[in-house]
Amino acid sequence: MNPKTIKDLDYYMALPYTIEMTPDVDGYWFAEISLLEGCMTNGNSWNDAREMIEDAKRAWLTTALSMELAIPEPEAVGL
Repeated sequence: MNPKTIKDLDYYMALPYTIEMTPDVDGYWFAEISLLEGCMTNGNSWNDAREMIEDAKRAWLTTALSMELAIPEPEAVGL
């Protein structure tokens, strides 16, 4: 197998998943990657939530890979 065809955690972490950031009424921020069902978190600030969604994405992808689940990839834009 060609090593470039192996899709590992680093491959998926580098993909440009869309992150939706939503302010909450109590001052917190909600972050979600809707393409990865259930991949979400919240934080005390925009920056906190942005960092935490990366941790959530890593955990989501690690679990999906270990369970050999299909992982959706963002569609290429502008091709």
